[in-house]
Amino acid sequence: MSNKPYVWQMIKEAVENSPNEKVTYAEIKNYIKNKYGNVNENTINAQIIVCTVNQPSRVHYPENQKPRIANSKYNFLFTVGRGQVVLYNPNEHGVWEIRKNEYGKLIVAQKGLEEDIAIVETENGLESTEPDMLFPVESHLRDFIAQNIQSLDVNGKRLKLYIDDEGRNGVEYSTDVGLIDILAVDEEGNFVVFEMKLSKGPDAAIGQIARYMGWVKKNIAKGKNVSGVIVAKKVDDKLKYAASIVPEISLFEYQLNFTIQKASI
Repeated sequence: MSNKPYVWQMIKEAVENSPNEKVTYAEIKNYIKNKYGNVNENTINAQIIVCTVNQPSRVHYPENQKPRIANSKYNFLFTVGRGQVVLYNPNEHGVWEIRKNEYGKLIVAQKGLEEDIAIVETENGLESTEPDMLFPVESHLRDFIAQNIQSLDVNGKRLKLYIDDEGRNGVEYSTDVGLIDILAVDEEGNFVVFEMKLSKGPDAAIGQIARYMGWVKKNIAKGKNVSGVIVAKKVDDKLKYAASIVPEISLFEYQLNFTIQKASI
């Protein structure tokens, strides 16, 4: 019987024993490898996200799928940049929680703020911004597609959300190269990467989804095919030209419909 601690305990030990205040994911993995031998890197990545109080994608893991204040054993890290964490200090970083927003969706937010702060991943790390129209539209579009994924037909096959060995579903799926909006699999086990193109130019959208597809192919596909879907409000000629040289990428358009009616009194 192994006497190894749980992975989250290894991570906490690694950060507590680091000579640096800011600790990178790579440094955590090196510490664990040197002390405990080979531990699955995807598991380490997942557990870092689970235990990081201001990481928005933590709500997609089984440990964090109920509203609660960040005061349990899974709340000891705070992200300060892309791939960098520090030990979480409520007095310094504020009290964070998992709560439901006005639409009933679980979000990560700082307790006491009247308005939800949108936390988005950029090339420079995680950034907090004032709420704007883009964030709710993108998140609702992503959630709508995820909830209706089985009704979509991609390459002639029906889809379902990917579920990994940790129980993590394919919504905002965390990888070493960023967050995949939606990761799905078809009836034959082939992978489909979805990217929402709301604010990205065509070059950025193609580059980003290609990066995610490459990561999936190398790390989890196990010989299965990997394709991509870019979802945009309007597919313009620039995006069509960019996608035309990557046959594994399909382009989809979405429409928003609003109905306004007088409320009964």
